[in-house]
Amino acid sequence: MLDNLKTNLRAAIKKIVSSSGIDEELIDELCKDVQRALLQSDVNVRLVLEITKKLKDRSLNESPPPGLSRKDHIVKILYDELAKLLGNETEFSFKAGKINKVLMLGIQGSGKTTMSSKLAKFLTKQGYKVGVIGADTYRPGALVQLKTMCEKANVEVYGEENNKDSPQIVEKGLKHFENSNLDIILIDTAGRHKEEQDLLDEMKRISKVSNPDLALLVIDGTIGQQCFNQAEAFHKTVPVGGIVITKLDSSAKGGGAIAASAATGAQIMYIGTGERIDDLEQFSPTRFVGRLLGMGDIQAVLDLAKRLESEADDVRLKRISSGKMNMDDFYYQLEEVTKVGSLRGFLDNMPGLSGMVKDDQLDQMEGRVERWRYIIQSMTKDEKADPDLLNSSRIKRIARGSGWSEHDVKELLKNYKNSKSMMKASKGRQMQGALRRMGLG
Repeated sequence: MLDNLKTNLRAAIKKIVSSSGIDEELIDELCKDVQRALLQSDVNVRLVLEITKKLKDRSLNESPPPGLSRKDHIVKILYDELAKLLGNETEFSFKAGKINKVLMLGIQGSGKTTMSSKLAKFLTKQGYKVGVIGADTYRPGALVQLKTMCEKANVEVYGEENNKDSPQIVEKGLKHFENSNLDIILIDTAGRHKEEQDLLDEMKRISKVSNPDLALLVIDGTIGQQCFNQAEAFHKTVPVGGIVITKLDSSAKGGGAIAASAATGAQIMYIGTGERIDDLEQFSPTRFVGRLLGMGDIQAVLDLAKRLESEADDVRLKRISSGKMNMDDFYYQLEEVTKVGSLRGFLDNMPGLSGMVKDDQLDQMEGRVERWRYIIQSMTKDEKADPDLLNSSRIKRIARGSGWSEHDVKELLKNYKNSKSMMKASKGRQMQGALRRMGLG
């Protein structure tokens, strides 16, 4: 995602970190490097000059907080200013005890239908009951595509193949779902060009019929700065409550798309990061910038640390950090990873690990983690407390009980021992160091 911007920003930071001392000339050089990186990613010139002016002023005039070096403080300032450029944290939340209606808007080719399916899957995984109304009567095959993709998420789609009256389909769809105990209904609409009056009129009529709780504008990330004009045109027709940016995985203009969307004042709520139905994430400027700068998703690491602190007792934490953990603790860590999301997302979010593991290796690792959880669940309480008890006959019994092979059980034991040794060797120093570098630890 946004590889050029990522590479250029990291190169700029490397100059600061590896320098022997900080002076005005070095800060000027950093500002030029950041300007070049943002302009190449199609960020608006005025915004680029604004951010680098703030970066220079703060770097020259602010004193680092206690415990943070001047170099690290400058990196933190860059992190802060980039996050501000990309908008605010999402504050919207779906209301409990009612059906939340979400209207999906966007011009043709922006990826609305695909995004409706992805969002349906994403929200289902968050525990919501979701239904979808297919009201795109303009594009042939739109309803079939929507139904095919939503089947993967076990989400019901209401649509009428031969009805060309979109507002009527929406009205009938809402009646169809009104007693189905749903939390959220997504309404997929048609798209033409943003200036076609009949499209904008149709959006008004659908909005009147559906009275949505949230209008989400879907924008193609490859169009860069043009996002601003597109968002403005739709916003005048139907008040846009949030923006979804698609195709960020393949775009050199992604930075421009995000910055332009943020400049409209509507919050960027979700970003599509790939072609798979699971390639969608809630947008957070601070997390996104953390990944761009190669510092990992600092907030995700902090959230994980908070959960460990609040959910685990002191004894468990001491055991894990000192390398004396047992199989129960190892299982607990696997569970924590799955709470954060997929292993792919977790590794991408960890400082220093982003992009280090290939896709095919990640798929294998995710499969292993799933197997290991079943294997650990097949162990007795004593075996979890003391894995050294596991001799060949116990391994055979666990393999039979879990439905996996003895080789899989032995592989788990090997990884458990490796993890234990690594914990003992590092005692959490690496994560603490990463947080300290951000001024957060």
